[in-house]
This record gives sequence, C-alpha cells and structure tokens, in this order.
Amino acid sequence: MKLFTKLTLFITLSKMAIAILFVLLLPFLVEDIAFRYNDNYLKEQKKKVLSVIWKNGIDAYLQGEENYGSYTMLKEEYISMEPAGNSNLPDTIATLQRVVEGDTLTYRVLSHIFTYQHNRYMLEVGKKTATISQYNRPLQKVALYVLFGLIVLTTLADLIFTRLLLRPLGVIISTRLVNRKFPFKDHVPAIKTSTTDFRYLDDSLIELMSKINEAFEKEREFTSNASHELMTPITILQNKMENLIAEDSPDEELQRKIIGMMKTLNRLKKIVHSLLLISRIENDQFPKTDNVSPHLLLTEVMEELEHRLEDKQLQFNMNVSREMMLHHLNHDLIFQLVYNLLNNAIKYNIPQGQITVSDQLLPGEMYQLIISDTGIGISEQEISTIFNRFKKVARTELEGYGLGLSIASTIARYHGISITVSSVVNRGSTFTVSFPLV
Repeated sequence: MKLFTKLTLFITLSKMAIAILFVLLLPFLVEDIAFRYNDNYLKEQKKKVLSVIWKNGIDAYLQGEENYGSYTMLKEEYISMEPAGNSNLPDTIATLQRVVEGDTLTYRVLSHIFTYQHNRYMLEVGKKTATISQYNRPLQKVALYVLFGLIVLTTLADLIFTRLLLRPLGVIISTRLVNRKFPFKDHVPAIKTSTTDFRYLDDSLIELMSKINEAFEKEREFTSNASHELMTPITILQNKMENLIAEDSPDEELQRKIIGMMKTLNRLKKIVHSLLLISRIENDQFPKTDNVSPHLLLTEVMEELEHRLEDKQLQFNMNVSREMMLHHLNHDLIFQLVYNLLNNAIKYNIPQGQITVSDQLLPGEMYQLIISDTGIGISEQEISTIFNRFKKVARTELEGYGLGLSIASTIARYHGISITVSSVVNRGSTFTVSFPLV
C-alpha cells in the first residue's frame, strides 16, 4: 500500500473516530452546557430579587404576608420566599420537585438564605428542567452540522497538504527508481523541495547511483580491455601449436599433448568471445531496429542444432504462431538468446527426451515464448544463480563455461525482456521468455 494511501486512510479513520466520539458525548455536553447556563441565569435572578429587596424593602414581595410565591403562566419559572428560622445553609443549586397548583413538577432550584432586619429568609429561584432542555435537540443538530462541515473541510485540507508534502517523494520514486534502466546514463536533476528529509534521500540516491554506475563502468571497461588483450596471446599460442603439429613426423605423445592444449585454448577463446559479446551489449553497440518473427527465428536456430537433436535422439515439438511479429529488437542477439536456451535444453536433456516450444499472448501487451524440456532439471538452490557469470550449475559433468545463460540474461535486459525459470529435478525445466509489446 502506498504511503499516501496509508496517510489518507489514517486521516479518514481518525476523523471518523473523532466524529463518533463527539456524537456520543454531544447529548451530555449540550445538557451540561444548558444546565450551567441556567444556573448562571438563576444566580442573576437571585441578584435582581435581592437588589429589589435592598432598594424597596422586603414588603415589595411579602406585602405583609409571611410567605411569598410567584410563578409564570406556564409554570416554567417561580420565585418563593419564606422564613428560614435558624437554618444557616450555604447557597445550593439542585434539581428538585415542587408541587404547583396540585402538579408535581421538576425544577432546577437555587436556594439562598439571607438576613433582612434581623430576620432570616429562604429565597428559592427555580426554572423547570423541561424548559431548560427544550433547546438541547436543536443545539445538537446545529453542533453536528458544524462538526461534519469542519471534518469535511479539515479532511480535504489534510489530504491536499499531504499530497503536496509527499509530492517530492513521488518525484523521487518516479525519476530515480521506476523505469530506470541500468546503467544510469541519463542525468536527472535534483528535485526541488524544502523538506530536509526528502532532500537528503534524493541526494543519497543520486550519490548511490553515481557510485554504482562508476563501479559498473570500471568493470565493463576492464572486461572489454582484458578480453581484447587476451585474444593476442591466445592467437599466438594457437598459431605456434598448429606449426608444431605441421612439422614433419612429430612425436605421437607430443602431438596428443599439443592437441589437448589446443582444445584448452579453444575453450579459452570461446570464453573471451563471450565476454566481448557481453561487453558490446552492455556498451549499447547493437541497434534495436529489427522486426523478428519468432517462428522463423526458431526455425533458423533449429537448423543449426538439428544434428545435436539427432545425436541424442530427441523429439522437438514447436507450436508457435506464424503471424506473430516482434518489433524493435536486434535479430542477431535474440537469435543468440534463443540458441543458448535451446542448446541448454539439448545439452541437459536425457536421451530420447523431448523439447517443446510454445507461445502465448497475454493481456496487458505481453508475448511469451515457452521452452520446456524433459531433462535433468535444476535444484531450487541453483535457480537463483544460473544467470550469474561463470556460475556452472552442478547438473552434470558436461562441458560448460557458465556464460551461456549469462549472455541470454544480458541480451534480455538490453531489450527489456524478462526470463523466468521453473524446474523439477529429474523431470525437466521450463524457461519463459516474456517480450513486452509496448
């Protein structure tokens, strides 16, 4: 999962969690706010009543009576006053029930004891709880609308900011890692970013790619130079040995040794030629302008390998489309790739075995050439290294230099082709060569 997707998921889920928590707590919060507001209202009412008493006297309420009680028309609020005796309780605000004209109603009541002209009085100011809560639901709806609006706005802002913040990382991935072909010849300028971490990452990747490229260039140059330099003494030695054999009546034992040395030189010569070929491929010395028919190419390869099939009495089956045409390839290199794979299929096959070549066109613009044999197979431990140079798979004691599959792999990388292998020991191997068509 991409980093931006993870951050988007986290932002969305966190906002949802906050929204759910707020929705669950909202009724309690609104109710608490409403009661706090009401308690302040009762305190203000108490101050107004006391202010009237201090200004106009207590008879402004009692009017000669011992008690006083007054309530609004809908019994939503009331004020009562009565003698308090010796009670000396502090001010309290509580939810209490009161009987008004025979109705038992629940009020939020503020109780206050005060002294006026040496007499103690209990003042109660109350407001019906139903009236306090009548605006709770509308307030909850307004709060929810505001909440969801803020969540949408902040989520959009977070996503936009996250996308802008991670844009340099996407540029680094797309320009440094995705679709970059080794060796890295094209120069990509440093990204523009104010984020120190991304700048450090980009600089580190540029430095790493430069070191890899430098090491690869040195290895390639050494391979090319060494191969060229080796050809001169090999040719000289080969000529001298041919001259020795051509001399009059050479000793039979000496002649046998010379022939053995010439075989060794020939093997060395083939290795050098293979290294030169790899070096030329890696130096982009082969144009990729040919159109190749897989069917015709396989026919050409098998014409050269036909005698080897007959030597081991192998059966060759080919089921490849005659109409298929591959573009932007180098014919000679693709010939060498297929030749090496089929040559191995013959070399490591069992007598009277089979080799089957088929093809298939996959969705997504991919053409596959599948080469299967009934040979001795490759162990799982060796499959991962069979394309390495000079890695001779310990399948048989047959002669091999460990470069055939390395050459095939180099040709495949040069053309953007992939080669996959599946194998079962003593049952055979299957090499699948995938050609991109775009």
